[in-house]
Amino acid sequence: MNAENKSSEGGQGRGRRRRRCGRNRCRDASRPGWQPEIDVGGQLRRLRNERSLSLRALAESSGLNFNTLSLIENGKTSPSVSTLQQIAAALQIPIAAFFQPELEMRNVVFQQAGRRPSAVFQNGALEDLGEGLTLHGGQLMLLSLHPHSQGCPEPIIHTGQEFAFCLEGKLAYNVDGQEYLMTPGDSLLFEAHLPHRWGNPGKEISRSLLILCPSDEHDHPAQTHFPQDQLIVNNLSAPDT
Repeated sequence: MNAENKSSEGGQGRGRRRRRCGRNRCRDASRPGWQPEIDVGGQLRRLRNERSLSLRALAESSGLNFNTLSLIENGKTSPSVSTLQQIAAALQIPIAAFFQPELEMRNVVFQQAGRRPSAVFQNGALEDLGEGLTLHGGQLMLLSLHPHSQGCPEPIIHTGQEFAFCLEGKLAYNVDGQEYLMTPGDSLLFEAHLPHRWGNPGKEISRSLLILCPSDEHDHPAQTHFPQDQLIVNNLSAPDT
């Protein structure tokens, strides 16, 4: 193989895997659903200025070095997740705020796999599953549905929020009349006062992560979704009353 062919193939190989880095941003442009990079340093500066904090004041409250914060804001270094957690705690904000320009007030957040707001750090990556809608406490459950099965025949409502993450098969949600078909990696988060119900339209068993987060301590959404008289076997712990 001559040098020209080697050069050509090397160039093609590099073209198949492009990474775009700089100013605290690094995203793999070859990933499905690739989105523009997020300026973590710029976000930090904006959030700090909104609170009228100097860099030195933030350094003191976060326990981080002044120079470290300056380098992050100016895009000279990429912060680790633990560093962002320290800064977020000092600013009293969710860590997602660093890679989300504006937190929108939304009632429903449907996300397909590979298309979430995300940030890549030195030691890994972080994906925002809420996009401005936050959870407050909750009950974590693994939901399995038989093929072509439905949940409650009529839409239900309860307080707080509800979150679902499809792990296997298909999960269909109807929220306030809007249909959402979820496949592995997709997620759905919504205000639970919106009428909703779920089902498995697929030919295989569906398994999903489910988090029910009532805002009223006397509300038990699991009992609403799974009425006692419909349970064949019940080994779940009874909620405190």
